[in-house]
Amino acid sequence: MSAVTDRPPAGNFLLRSPTSCAAPIPEPEAPVRWVPLAISAAGSVALSWYVWATYGGKFGALLVIGLFLGLALYHSRFGFTSAWRQLIAVGNGEGLRAHALLLGTAATLIALLIGTGTGLFGTTPKATAGPIGLALFVGAALFAVGMQLGGACASGTLFAVGSGQSSIVLTLGGFIAGSVLYTWAFPLFDGWPQVSGVLLADHVGWFGSWAITIAVLGLVVVATRGVQARRNPPPVGVPPTAKGFARVFRGSWPLLVGAVVLAVLAAAVVLVSGGTWGVTFAFALWGAKFLQLIGLHPETWEFWQTTSNAKSLASPIWTDKTSLTDIGIILGAAVAAAAAGTWKIHSEIPWRTAIASVLGGILMGIGARLAGGCNIGAYLAGISTGSLHGWLWGIFALGGTWIGLKLRPLFGLANPKPADSIC
Repeated sequence: MSAVTDRPPAGNFLLRSPTSCAAPIPEPEAPVRWVPLAISAAGSVALSWYVWATYGGKFGALLVIGLFLGLALYHSRFGFTSAWRQLIAVGNGEGLRAHALLLGTAATLIALLIGTGTGLFGTTPKATAGPIGLALFVGAALFAVGMQLGGACASGTLFAVGSGQSSIVLTLGGFIAGSVLYTWAFPLFDGWPQVSGVLLADHVGWFGSWAITIAVLGLVVVATRGVQARRNPPPVGVPPTAKGFARVFRGSWPLLVGAVVLAVLAAAVVLVSGGTWGVTFAFALWGAKFLQLIGLHPETWEFWQTTSNAKSLASPIWTDKTSLTDIGIILGAAVAAAAAGTWKIHSEIPWRTAIASVLGGILMGIGARLAGGCNIGAYLAGISTGSLHGWLWGIFALGGTWIGLKLRPLFGLANPKPADSIC
């Protein structure tokens, strides 16, 4: 099969690169699923009103941001798991180039917020450098293996659950279980060798930090285009989509649009809360609160006895930033999937897929806590704030992806191949 040699449109240099054949034409979307749409939309409005009225505008705003994150993630099908799998398996860098736009846009907006001290609700945005050491390296690799087995990353797990993908519910269950396991065994994981993190802004200022980040992301774009031109991979599959103005509400959005919208929303989290967007701490918190509900006492564990963690466990989840945005993502994705006609619960899950989902979730739960974050809290937040640990997380996650691809066939999970028509 000959390579596609047509030059991409000028504005599409960031995303497009030659593939072994033309991308498929998207199918039209199915009719709106009115009952799931009505339930998810009503639930979103009611919960937003409750949180805003009961706990204040800051927490209500975070939930609303989460709703828009869910809409954007689903409409653009913005993936981290699939992007790394496509790059490692067949050399298609389209997804990673979309990451570069997301990271670069977020870095620009967040640098403006933190550099000027602009925040809402009395907050002052700030960035912190994640520590660098064995826990970061092992955690990132474990997380990436878990992504490939579980079928989704942290943000992907949430929007897939919201869209009704049953196997990802198992991944979420494993994610919570792995997070709880880490908090229970925290003394075994604490104290691994590490050094203090590096925040570029501390050395070259916020403009210098931004410039270095953009330059490195530019190199990522060039490198992935070079790899793709050499390996000539199959194109990425395209989901069904509406046409014209309806595409705004019924998807699917171009990856570049999704990247920019997600970056704006990530900056909105910083503007409202003063801290970066995260996902996985909430899973440990939900698991601990469930254990308390059934009469157990995780609050006696060392992990939950630090001041900040103890405060989170003692407070309602409606005042926890990550819980609010996570719940918002699930609801927002449910609205988007129902509007797109794709919301559906799949009752039949192959047993090997079920095992892989749970195991992948457990590995992600442990890995995220070890590394101090996931593809959002470490990779996106780290790189966009100029923290060196974000780049290192990404490098070790690529290595973990390679391991995960070797393990996927053991569970009946396919990997992209160069001869495929799509990857």
